[in-house]
Amino acid sequence: MLKSDIDKPLLFSVLALIVFGLIMISSAGIIYSETRFGDAYYFFKRQFLFGVIPGLLVLYFVQRIDYHYWKKISFPLFLISIIFLLLVFVPGIGIKVYGATRWINLGPISFQPSEMAKFTLIMYLAAWLESKGTHRIKDFYEGFVPFLGILGLASFLILKQPDMGTLGVLVMIAVSVYFVSGAKISHIFALGSLGAALVFLAVKLEPYRFDRILAFMDKGADPQGIGYQINQALLAVGSGGFFGLGLGHSRQKFNYLPEPVGDSIFAIIGEELGLVGAVLLISLFMTLAYRGFKIAKNAPDEFGRLVAVGITMWIILQAFVNIAANTALIPLTGIPLPFVSYGGTSLVFLLFAIGVLMNISKQSKIT
Repeated sequence: MLKSDIDKPLLFSVLALIVFGLIMISSAGIIYSETRFGDAYYFFKRQFLFGVIPGLLVLYFVQRIDYHYWKKISFPLFLISIIFLLLVFVPGIGIKVYGATRWINLGPISFQPSEMAKFTLIMYLAAWLESKGTHRIKDFYEGFVPFLGILGLASFLILKQPDMGTLGVLVMIAVSVYFVSGAKISHIFALGSLGAALVFLAVKLEPYRFDRILAFMDKGADPQGIGYQINQALLAVGSGGFFGLGLGHSRQKFNYLPEPVGDSIFAIIGEELGLVGAVLLISLFMTLAYRGFKIAKNAPDEFGRLVAVGITMWIILQAFVNIAANTALIPLTGIPLPFVSYGGTSLVFLLFAIGVLMNISKQSKIT
């Protein structure tokens, strides 16, 4: 017996996260918006017009498309995302922001190709791994080496932007899908060792990456320099206490905390809504994770199972990395909080992925 209705708990958690995000973008960005653009609700309006509205339209249409369709075009989609990742380095098309080239501008449209790469990599890996079968996946030359090549191609282009935070999330998503498909544990350990060596090399080659590690290890080393953002984030979270200072009453958003509507928005949530607000937000992500893994468990086929795992891990890993960075559990990464942080490209692709997940749910077996 198959389901035909919308997965209501999944939809509710996603919509609740979007509404939560709009409220917090409105609150956290009011000073930054006024100072930079002369409009207190600049970020709120743009998130609603260019993120929420197109994202929900995409969600509506994608959840009606049989998810097997994406399997048929997974390779062309992945190839297109690789081309877009290359275009960020083309003068006149790639846009440099804060010293990193992560955006492309195609006429009236500008977006981050790395967000598309997360989605297309999940689709292509799921289709490729299903075609291999468990026995060939475990083989070093037929499974491990090609997987390393696929992941390495996308990883290299994202590293060149540079965007270490996105690279880390992308690698963890890919390894999660690879592991669930039946990969050998020894191959996973080999990937981990190789990744650790490459991270060490990347940190050694770029001083700013070492500075972030230093700020993580010693918060008081340079509180007005390399340790400024994490210290301001911790001050925001710590001052919120149990119930918070109240919605709209953050002090850190008064041009103290960098990127209050972006990767630092969780710190503002902790300051204004306290532990209660933070727990509510985390509960919504946990609900989404539960539904996502349940959909994966009951998926009709291996492709659906791997896609569901990949999409769920994408959202949960990115949320964990953002929250952990804002609470000094890991070094700062610049990763946005899914559905909550400001960013139209991220929201649209996340809702695209949720649409696919909902279609898998529709075709899942009832347990």
